[in-house]
Amino acid sequence: MTLFEHRRKELLAKSAPLSTRMRPLTMDEIAGQEHLIGPGKALRMAIDGDRIPSMILWGPPGSGKTTLARVIAEKTKSYFETLSAVTSGVADIRKVIELARDRLGSEGARTILFVDEIHRFNRGQQDALLPHVESGTVTLIGATTENPSFEVVGPLLSRCRVFTLNALDDAQISRLVDRALADSERGLADLGASIADDARQLLIRIANGDARVALDALEFAVAATAAGADSIRPVSLETMEDALQRQARYDRAGDLHYDTISAFIKSIRSSDPDAALYWLARMVDAGEDPVFIARRLVISAAEDVGLAEPGALAIAVACQQGVHLTGWPEARILLAHTTVYLASAPKSNASYAALGRALSDVTETRNDPVPLHLRNPTTGLMKDLGYGDGYKYAHDFPGGFVPTNNLPENLAGRRYYFPTEIGREIAIRERLLKWWGQKYEKPKPEE
Repeated sequence: MTLFEHRRKELLAKSAPLSTRMRPLTMDEIAGQEHLIGPGKALRMAIDGDRIPSMILWGPPGSGKTTLARVIAEKTKSYFETLSAVTSGVADIRKVIELARDRLGSEGARTILFVDEIHRFNRGQQDALLPHVESGTVTLIGATTENPSFEVVGPLLSRCRVFTLNALDDAQISRLVDRALADSERGLADLGASIADDARQLLIRIANGDARVALDALEFAVAATAAGADSIRPVSLETMEDALQRQARYDRAGDLHYDTISAFIKSIRSSDPDAALYWLARMVDAGEDPVFIARRLVISAAEDVGLAEPGALAIAVACQQGVHLTGWPEARILLAHTTVYLASAPKSNASYAALGRALSDVTETRNDPVPLHLRNPTTGLMKDLGYGDGYKYAHDFPGGFVPTNNLPENLAGRRYYFPTEIGREIAIRERLLKWWGQKYEKPKPEE
């Protein structure tokens, strides 16, 4: 390393953000993740025994993925090479592999290749890693905030262990803040910083388990606080509010987007308007596309409420149209109205389930022709062939109903729709029972 390079690294180390300077150097300094690296855990034993597999570290921002990879490299005396999936291409991968191969041959030294945001690597880039991971030329540690089963190609994923990291809890974030305030070498002790209780509580709450957010916001707040006569910098609530500004963790293309809409719809299905409103509020706060939310409400109205409350679908469709007309912020009023209505409505998926049963017969039985009496005799030839023979026009009969078999002969008498005894479906069931008699009696348990 040249003198200039050494000087550059020294300056970078001093000017690096607090979260980088305070990064743990040993396994025991890592906050949280006891389920992975606590005493007796498989990963901890593999690290201590210097027998680590290639792995994918999956967890939210600031949970310590990069830190854990670096500590593993240090503990196992491996070279640590890093690639960013955002800026690196196949040529960069090949260069790192060549260095690792030479290192292994000349020094017998292993290389850990850390790929940050590995979910951003395309298939070609991931395939370029595959043979070298399989041969052991490098030990891959990938980091991702997204579900690796969706974002990492199957062949590469099958050669890696997936370890899930959790967001830090409030107590762990608080300890990291204390450590940074007390550390004179890497932290803020030399600045004489202190933090008011209400400012600390705000910092921990807004950090939301993200160590990087907590430490970097703390550093900014300390820098924005003037030292008093006693050389102490007391960070106030007001200063902390300015330092934090707005920390919304929501990616409209990522896992949280899908997890939140799932929680929203399942809360509606569970008839829990309070929970549904909370998840709606999370999406509103994050600026989610209101049309996306409205579209899911339309689906829920048909799938989950169904014929137990037929008006639900009309309300959901009206909401979808209204959202198109208004947009944010007024759209939230329509979304809230529809969310509470659907969550509070009686529920039935009987019609949706009925279609599933019918589809099973379509795919699993012979597809017989449409019965002749249901075919339109639009030409003389069709009439001569018997099209329409025996068709009974319902409106010609009392009550507008006449029983007929409208299924192919091989499925005659088959029943798909089983109305529930909930909401408006009670009346639907009674009407069908009146028309069709025993066919719509309450089904046996095996049905």
